[in-house]
Amino acid sequence: MPSSPPRIPKACRQVLSLDDFEKLARRHLPRPIYAYISGAVEDNQSLAENRRAFSDLAFRPRMLVGVAQRDLGFELFGRRYATPVGLAPMGISALSAYRGDVVLAQAAQQANVPAIMSGSSLIRLEEVMAVAPQTWFQAYLPGELAQIHGLLDRVQGAGVQTLVVTVDTPVAANRENNVRAGFSTPLKPSLSLAWQGLSHPRWLLGTFLKTLLLHGMPHFENNYAMRGAPILSSDVLRDFSDRAHLAWPHLAAIRKRWPNQLVVKGILTPEDAVHARDHGVDGIIVSNHGGRQLDGAVAPLRVLPAIARAVPEMPVMLDSGVRRGTDVVKALALGARCVFVGRPFNYAASVAGQGGVAHAIALLHEEISRDMAMLGLTRIADITSRCIRPVASPTDYFPITSNQP
Repeated sequence: MPSSPPRIPKACRQVLSLDDFEKLARRHLPRPIYAYISGAVEDNQSLAENRRAFSDLAFRPRMLVGVAQRDLGFELFGRRYATPVGLAPMGISALSAYRGDVVLAQAAQQANVPAIMSGSSLIRLEEVMAVAPQTWFQAYLPGELAQIHGLLDRVQGAGVQTLVVTVDTPVAANRENNVRAGFSTPLKPSLSLAWQGLSHPRWLLGTFLKTLLLHGMPHFENNYAMRGAPILSSDVLRDFSDRAHLAWPHLAAIRKRWPNQLVVKGILTPEDAVHARDHGVDGIIVSNHGGRQLDGAVAPLRVLPAIARAVPEMPVMLDSGVRRGTDVVKALALGARCVFVGRPFNYAASVAGQGGVAHAIALLHEEISRDMAMLGLTRIADITSRCIRPVASPTDYFPITSNQP
């Protein structure tokens, strides 16, 4: 983190946790945009399970070990970062915050934490890399090699050092909440959508109309080597519908062509982690897409230990469901090298731009540092499975003895 804490924007003066950003964003954003960010799929089983998995673990703090000096730094792919927290890829973030992809990447770089730009973004990759050259890029790759090679050439030409290939989106998810809230892909003009804009004037003037005036109609800029469809075009569905053919041979071809760090995101089984390692990837992000793809998919935290054991020679990272510093510590204790957070940073950007994202990063940094002190730890490397245990059962409080019936 910077030597001095970032200045807290006025809009964030009462923001004490990441959840506070969501409350502000719910009021600030039109209902369809908020629903797109906050929602998951179908019955929200995976969304709830992602949070429940963290609640099922308890800490084992140690005392009187001296924790006045604490170092949250860690190394990943040859770079030392300030905090084991990164910004997960978030699609169409420039629709919820003005120049969203830019402010997210810049805030991360200034705080010296990793950030992943989404392939379903509305700002050109080259523009983001120009102001935040350490940014990772996440690609939704089609199952067609010529298109894959064209995109890889473009990403390499932009200076990207870490490519993240998301593999859990072979088909579009059943996001019923989006339909009910009036969000669609492509966006469809309607009286309801117009009213949502008019009833949220700060967003309308400060994000949407400002974007139209200064940059024109937003397009999906980074799905392919060339510019994609505008957000109001029916071609959007076509651009997002050709991923079902992506398979392991495509990953092998990507590895052969891509010269820099290669990460696969969306792994949930040790078997697939081993396949990824055998195909030459450099790292894995254990993720169920924040509960936004297959409802009922296992929470990443529950399978993290088995995956970390299956591929001990490579960094295993995690996203989905992280909201507190304690969540980060639990994930690190189970084998994660770094933990990525999505929705809260999107909310922070929508409410207060780059300053809001900086404040969100600082909040997590402070929470992790405080949690480490209370656990009796001074370095990230000290966070191991010895720090946690499953939540106690009743027999831990009331041991069963031979005298009991």
